[in-house]
Order: sequence, then C-alpha cells, then structure tokens
Amino acid sequence: CAGTEQSPINIDTAKTIFSPQLRPIQLSGYSVPANEKLKLRNNGHTVLLELPESLAITGGYAQQYRAVQLHLHWGSPSGPGSEHTVNGHRFAAEIHVVHYNTKYDSFKEAMVHPDGLAVLGAFLEVGPRENPYYREILEHLYKIRREGEEVLVPGFNIAGLLPANLKLYFHYNGSLTTPPCYQTVKWTVFNQTMMLSRDQMSVLVRSLRNDESKPLQNNYRLVQDLHRRQVLSSFQTTLFSVKQLPPGKEWDVLAVLFGVLFAITALAFLL
Repeated sequence: CAGTEQSPINIDTAKTIFSPQLRPIQLSGYSVPANEKLKLRNNGHTVLLELPESLAITGGYAQQYRAVQLHLHWGSPSGPGSEHTVNGHRFAAEIHVVHYNTKYDSFKEAMVHPDGLAVLGAFLEVGPRENPYYREILEHLYKIRREGEEVLVPGFNIAGLLPANLKLYFHYNGSLTTPPCYQTVKWTVFNQTMMLSRDQMSVLVRSLRNDESKPLQNNYRLVQDLHRRQVLSSFQTTLFSVKQLPPGKEWDVLAVLFGVLFAITALAFLL
C-alpha cells in the first residue's frame, strides 16, 4: 500500500481542473425489488451490502462498470470519519459503491487492471430528518453486531443512497483504500452531501463491533499524497478560473468580462 496513486486523498478545490468532458454519471438497474433479498454483512472492518450484477454504471465512464458491493466508512461519537476530505474538511461518514469493468469476467480479474474498477463515493452528514434509503440498511445493524454475522434484507432503491444530482463530481485515478490497495480505481466523488438524521448517524457509529470485539469505529484510512496526480471536476469550483483554458485565452475572457462591466455601467448611467 505504498504506491504513488493511493486513496483516499484531500480534494483541494482551488487546484482541481474543470473538465467539460466529464459527463453525468448514469446508473442502470439501481432499483432492486423488495422480493429480491440482499446480503448485509459485518466483515469486521465495515458493513457491506452485496449488490446484484444487474446494477451498473452505463454513462459518465468510457466503459460500462458492473456493481459488486457497497460499504461505509465512519468515525466515532467524538469525531467524523469520511475517507476523502475536501479542503481539509472531514465529513461524518462516506459511502462507496464498488464496480468492475464489464470487459473482465469478474471483480477478482478486473481488480489488477488499470481500468478495472470504478468506485462512486458520497459524503454523509447529519441533517434535520431521517433518510428513508439509509434506513433500509441501518435498521438491520443490530442483527449483525459481531464480525462475520450477516442478514438478508429486502431490495430497495440503491440509487437513493447517492445524490440526486449525478452531474457534479470530482474524478481522479486512485486505489482501493484497504489491502491489497490496488491502484486500479477510477474514483468519482460526488459534490452533493447525503443527509442522515442524528439518530441514524448514531446507529451507524455505535452498532457494530470489529474483529477484536471492540466497537467498530474510525474505520477510515488517512489521506494519501497526490504525487502530482490531477483531480478533475465536472463543474467550475471557482467563479473565475483560467486553469482549464488553452494558453492565451485568459485575456479573451478578461476582455469579455470588462465588456460586460462596461455595458452594466453604461446602462446604470442611462437609468
């Protein structure tokens, strides 16, 4: 786990590069009927929900990626526990939905190839009301308190665990955040934060025990060095940035801005 493209990272929004080529993420099959049962497991490190192969990323990536599982990272009653940070800020928790490239026969085969994996990440924070989608997971945690315990839960709309707006996100090349830390993940970290009630966050943070029978808390990896990697954004993170402009175009933009200011001033004078 000592490579130069490790995850998670701190996303410095002042240094992200706006890329118009980043298209909205499109999901397929993410609404699982209630009569289909999903396996929810405490593996000693996180709570993991196995996902049917019918779930897929069908847009936003150059190739199609099939879902395998989702899991969560969180802190403790005394502090936050997201893996990625934004401008040094750590969020309360983070969800990861793991997919593999359909050009490979399995997750195991895909995980060693540079284009093998895609992970969708979203931050969780405490909000004013209960989240009905996260309830579908959290209400079962008392049944899997110990490592290795698992329970079957009814299918639900998995897309509800992710932001409604799949257009705004950060994108970079990184790794799995647990051993073997393969550097084969194309990361998408959404800008919109998901809200859970205070009680729901407390259930997440307090319910499970780890492989040493101690409270399963602070199960996040610290941020890793960027090592000159670029972090792309699908949207403008600053009001005016020239980083993404071709050389020489900065002055064209300034000229337009001055023109607009002149027009506004002239209009104000006439009024």
